[in-house]
Amino acid sequence: MRIKILLTIILLSSAITKIYAQEIEGNLNIHTFADNREYARSNRFSQTIFGLRFSPELGLLLDSTHRIRVGFNALHEFGSPKFTNKIDPVVYYQFTKQNWNFYMGMFPRRDLLSDFPRAVLNDTLSYYRPNVEGMLLKYENENWKQLLFIDWTSRQTATDRENFIFGLSGQYKKDMFFISHYAMMLHNAGPAIDIPGDHIEDNGALAVKVGLDFSGKTFLDSLTFNTGGLMSFERERSVGGWKTPKGLLLEMAAEYHRFGITNSFYKGEAHHIKDGDQFYTAKSYNRLDLSWRPKIYKGIEGKFTLSFHFLDGVIDSQQAFAIRYNIFGNKTLRKHSSN
Repeated sequence: MRIKILLTIILLSSAITKIYAQEIEGNLNIHTFADNREYARSNRFSQTIFGLRFSPELGLLLDSTHRIRVGFNALHEFGSPKFTNKIDPVVYYQFTKQNWNFYMGMFPRRDLLSDFPRAVLNDTLSYYRPNVEGMLLKYENENWKQLLFIDWTSRQTATDRENFIFGLSGQYKKDMFFISHYAMMLHNAGPAIDIPGDHIEDNGALAVKVGLDFSGKTFLDSLTFNTGGLMSFERERSVGGWKTPKGLLLEMAAEYHRFGITNSFYKGEAHHIKDGDQFYTAKSYNRLDLSWRPKIYKGIEGKFTLSFHFLDGVIDSQQAFAIRYNIFGNKTLRKHSSN
């Protein structure tokens, strides 16, 4: 049924294109991934995420400012007997003018929220929740970038909870110096039929970083250092006040000829950030990433990352490899009457 609805939307949009559109756009994204997470030593959740996402889009570029896109994002997890494990619709409006971008609908989070620190929004979201369902506003110029969004993750019914995330991020960069911030809050309300003893939950996090970007200043392709802080916010309404654990963040990242190394260190109080990385429940945590981005073919991106997680006196490991193929095109059409 869902496939029939999506096909109907695409056919309707194609019919509308013949009448009104200045330009028709198409985009096809294939993302296949293998992420093996060996987290048993620290008693975190071990799993292997192995599958593929297929996401075609068809769009209308009405003019230089207004765009409409329709499509879907289908997930197949390898080993599953199902043709697809989940289909997410992609339908959104985009407004673009000078330094402003506005999205409303169900649109891909990649390239919009993918730079959030894992402590604030974990990287598993790219596998299982690739779209934002709501609104996003972004302003960006040569030195400044600011973004606001709301992502509605669960609509309230008699048995389902009302659940949404709102957040922001931003950066100021001048020469080598930069300062950036990231924040989000999860609002978790109850279903329409009250559950005895249940309470509305608020759960969020804030990260601030100050650093130097030496990219282009050394023999390396990129080199950055930053330090900052992480604070989380958690409460159950009518039960108690806010819990606000805090800690220090230190990070270094470098890349040379597509080989990279990133080291992220945290020291402070333990956090319970529901949409954040589970390793920040530790008071001291260090992550070392060794990466390689092979040059495959035009339009095809690949990345292999070997990660080591140092916490609680043990070392966990992770091996992740992904290939993403993106093809797009457009065709200019003249306006003409439907008669």
